[in-house]
Amino acid sequence: MLHLITGGSASGKSVWGEQEALKTGAKYRFYLATMRPWGEEGKERVRRHQKQRAGKGFCTIEAYDHLENVSLEEEPGREEKPGREEETRKEDRVLLLECMSNLVANEQFGEGGTDEEILGRVERGIRHLQACAGHVIVISNEVFSDGTVYEEQTMRYLGLMGKANRMLAEMADRVTEVVYGIGVAVKEEHKIP
Repeated sequence: MLHLITGGSASGKSVWGEQEALKTGAKYRFYLATMRPWGEEGKERVRRHQKQRAGKGFCTIEAYDHLENVSLEEEPGREEKPGREEETRKEDRVLLLECMSNLVANEQFGEGGTDEEILGRVERGIRHLQACAGHVIVISNEVFSDGTVYEEQTMRYLGLMGKANRMLAEMADRVTEVVYGIGVAVKEEHKIP
């Protein structure tokens, strides 16, 4: 199950995503951090997020790009290791990816390439995560409503974010927009009775 959660800055989407991860009841919880903590502001943001999820049983994995290389099998810091039989049960795993906007920036400005190559890496990474965990929750930012015109590279980044969010929304079973801490269902998983 893929759940895309989006919202503006400080909308409460991270807290919402953590609550959704806990609701899955998955035995193993992974928090995939994609932000490179540059400067004191970035480090403070990381500390705030770590404090926010403390005691919730998340194993943190730092991966800034190429998510197709992420492993959920033997991550350092995991308190409880799955047994041999459980290793193959992806339903026992939930992965919370925080966040798509950082991942797209890392792929664009780090690895680079054409828009298609960047979006292809993002898609391959998400599909890989879906193959590893029964529940994948992706946090993304709504970065398009300020109406400001930016430099060419930033405009390209915004375009990539728009394409990435559309691609994820299409792939997702559920899409939620968080506004002022309130989750608004945009797309719901439909189960055949």
